[in-house]
Amino acid sequence: MSLQIIPFNDKYINNFRDLNLAWLEKYFYVEPKDKELLENCEKSIIDKGGHIFFVEYNKDIVGCFSFIKLDDTTYELGKMAVDPNYQGLNIGQQLLKYAIDFAHENNWKKIILYSSTKLDAAIHIYRKFGFEDVVLEQNLPYVRSDVKMELELRK
Repeated sequence: MSLQIIPFNDKYINNFRDLNLAWLEKYFYVEPKDKELLENCEKSIIDKGGHIFFVEYNKDIVGCFSFIKLDDTTYELGKMAVDPNYQGLNIGQQLLKYAIDFAHENNWKKIILYSSTKLDAAIHIYRKFGFEDVVLEQNLPYVRSDVKMELELRK
């Protein structure tokens, strides 16, 4: 498998938006916070100290994820999506492993994420990689979020 994870490049902005919109429309709907992050990801994620990565598979961009900066040592893992035509190839798990390794390399303390009980397989994978359920705060930016998980990287 010719899979490569590559850092943000503005030539892939439309891929980031389109992969996430396809995922959202399949399982949920696009919420205002999604629009904010997807319509101008460079301004809303990159310029605020976050990161976006893409998965290139046989020269096609087939997946992505972002890290949204919360503070200097805590980031939210979000906007992870894999093209439905490439699901089942463990690309999501490879993205998650890469994300965790990247966080370790940058000496972060914690990764958090929000998910939904509707996504059993995703939650199972997050737990497999060491994420633990934590208390979900009030007034979340996403209606669909009914699960919050975190991975402590330094204890």
